[in-house]
Amino acid sequence: MIRPDDIEHCRNVIRTGSLSFHTASKLLPASVRDPALALYAFCRLADDEVDEGDNKARAVLSLRDRLDDAYAGRPRNAPEDRAFAAIIEEFDMPRALPEALLEGLAWDASERRYDTLSGVKDYSARVASAVGAMMCVLMRVRDADALARACDLGVAMQLTNIARDVGEDARAGRLYLPLEWIEDAGMSVEAFMAQEIPGAETRRMVSRLLAEARRLYIRSEAGIGSLPLQARAGIFAARYVYAGIGKEVRRNGHDSFTHRAHTSKMQKLGWVAKAGLRAAGSVVLPQSPVIYAAPLPEVTFLVNAASSERSGTSQGRTAALLGVLSDLDARTQSSHIAAE
Repeated sequence: MIRPDDIEHCRNVIRTGSLSFHTASKLLPASVRDPALALYAFCRLADDEVDEGDNKARAVLSLRDRLDDAYAGRPRNAPEDRAFAAIIEEFDMPRALPEALLEGLAWDASERRYDTLSGVKDYSARVASAVGAMMCVLMRVRDADALARACDLGVAMQLTNIARDVGEDARAGRLYLPLEWIEDAGMSVEAFMAQEIPGAETRRMVSRLLAEARRLYIRSEAGIGSLPLQARAGIFAARYVYAGIGKEVRRNGHDSFTHRAHTSKMQKLGWVAKAGLRAAGSVVLPQSPVIYAAPLPEVTFLVNAASSERSGTSQGRTAALLGVLSDLDARTQSSHIAAE
């Protein structure tokens, strides 16, 4: 069981750090909401340490050690770690899911860029769909079709975040748009990153990314009917709130350089109300057959891991994750030697 004081800490972290999820979480039943808040607080902590730390590689390696401790039943003496360890034990959380998130953060730390949209989806699967799959585990949903749709939603949310932050990321030296799109537009990466006002080609890239996100938002809806009845409104709310960010980007003319899309409290309340109506309708309306669509190739490994009957502590790291962690370890040691 998660300690009440740890849950309260996690609730405060999400309230100040992720307003969109905090809004949506209010619609979840307590049996799902509390572990979901703990999960998001741990993921938020992981993301912030890599994004904001001075040594991103060291932050990822520290997270690797924290995951090891949590899965060994010896979490660090921090609310997020204790709460996450309790989730592992109570829900038999497949280790492959948080380790997918760790791999995505490692890609961030190594400043990886992606040649194709599929590569961007590979990244999105790790930093967003892995969290969606973990949410399904918290709801005790292990059905492969429902998991595939949850992963669709995760990719859609991450594509929306990327579209919103194109300018902010460029100013920080980060690039998540497919490199082939930039090349096809006749631009160099340096010219793209140096933009102060986005040109027509850049706006088309943002529009294209949001179009793919919209397709996946729609596709994801079919899986919500497979979730516990009391949880459906919260997931619909998350879907509408994040899609609403994309609408604001479109309203700004797909300009993510001079504007950063924001949604108002009234907009969020409207989407929450709409989510409640959709959840109520899901009780009586038939499920769409799209739920049986195959998972995206980029998320199939997550679906397979989460749909296993017992996969929590038994799975070790994949060769891919070991490789990227080894590279980061070597980089950290080299920088330490150079500093001496």
